[in-house]
Amino acid sequence: MVKNITDFGAFVDLNGMDGLLHITDMSWGRVSHPSEVVKVGQEIDVMILDVDRERHRVSLGLKQKEGNPWDTVDVKYPINSRVKGRVVNVMPYGGFVELEEGIEGLIHVSEMSWTKKVNRASDVLQVGDEVEAMVLDVQKDARKISLGLRQTMENPWDLIALQFPKGTKIKGKVRNMTSYGAFIQIQDDIDGMVHVSDMSWTRKINHPSEVLQRGQEVEAVILDIDPSQQRISLGMRQLMDDPWSSIEQHYHVGDVVEGKVTKLASFGAFVELANGVDGLIHISQLSGERVNRVRDVVNVGDPVKARVVKIDAEERRIGLSLKDASEDSEYAAEFEGMRSMSDLRPGEDLVDVGNVFDEAFAKAAGDADASAAAAAAEDEDASESDTEPRQG
Repeated sequence: MVKNITDFGAFVDLNGMDGLLHITDMSWGRVSHPSEVVKVGQEIDVMILDVDRERHRVSLGLKQKEGNPWDTVDVKYPINSRVKGRVVNVMPYGGFVELEEGIEGLIHVSEMSWTKKVNRASDVLQVGDEVEAMVLDVQKDARKISLGLRQTMENPWDLIALQFPKGTKIKGKVRNMTSYGAFIQIQDDIDGMVHVSDMSWTRKINHPSEVLQRGQEVEAVILDIDPSQQRISLGMRQLMDDPWSSIEQHYHVGDVVEGKVTKLASFGAFVELANGVDGLIHISQLSGERVNRVRDVVNVGDPVKARVVKIDAEERRIGLSLKDASEDSEYAAEFEGMRSMSDLRPGEDLVDVGNVFDEAFAKAAGDADASAAAAAAEDEDASESDTEPRQG
């Protein structure tokens, strides 16, 4: 007969000797308090589990009278089978579902939704809820069953590849941004990501906020879909033609072009040309005189007229020069003669572009020096013959 009940168990009178029926030995199922199972004065049949004669203690068991339900759990609940149960406990990481007395399975937060990120199990499950789930894994020896809630619902990722094949144009709102890209809503809770490298053909985007705002509606194209990883790659620049693919049809070495300074660096200034293409004016090409700081010559926003001194379509680079960009320059012929890319050293870096044309300027300067020397010689001869009559 049950004599006393405590938080950890019940003391049972065994004909003059007390035995302890611990809470963990009352049921194969979850017991919050011994009073849920036994009452004071109740006659119960128990099994003797252990006798400690030195301490005069007898350990009793109630659940041991019945077979252990975990012995056949792999047969009752095979993997991929659907089961029903009641939520008996909810933790931040998941909810425990009682399938039968003594058998509970865990639905982890990661298995609650196909599309939503569930941070807390309580956002989806409450104690007492009757749910249907799918058995994902059974560990008989560890007495663990993993359950899935989302597996009982149709997986939208299985249909998304059919609805939005590669190349499909979509329109959606920017829902979130990270340092490497922006997430665009495609359908309900399904987002696709536009990486910063796929936002522009011509600009180097360091952060998506440079071109996008949260809540903004944008167009993009499906680049790739991976249902297994639940990832969709989007592209914005792919909606437009790549201006670099035909850059040599629009620009030639020696051309004089106009643009606006968009960025300054220690080595030069970047200039936005037509179609959003950027060109670089190396610091050595800002002036015929030595320039110590780029901002001493140009600043962001300044309109400039420059001459194209290099085109590298493969590296997507255009080199510009301010040294002499006028259409009627005495050096224009030198640039005109160097329009062909074959005249440029392969793989030459834009920062070295000044070296290519220094030779042209040096040659022009040499010609000018020679002309000046000849003129000086003529003046000297004239001064020596000042007393002689000059011929008209």
